[in-house]
Amino acid sequence: MKLAKKTAEYIVLTRADGRYAVKGADGKFINGDDKVNILIAQGLRKAPEPKAAEPEAAEESTEEASAE
Repeated sequence: MKLAKKTAEYIVLTRADGRYAVKGADGKFINGDDKVNILIAQGLRKAPEPKAAEPEAAEESTEEASAE
């Protein structure tokens, strides 16, 4: 693994497959939402955009019309 960024609180490493690993100051790896928040804060990942709910609502209304 290669060093991507280092702060006093954690170390961000780049894995061989191109993904990131985050290691805390205590030497343990950080996973889950905490890892995602760290990567977004460091600018290594973009925040996921919410999907549009409009097409789903249109599908439901056409199903109701065909059922009648």
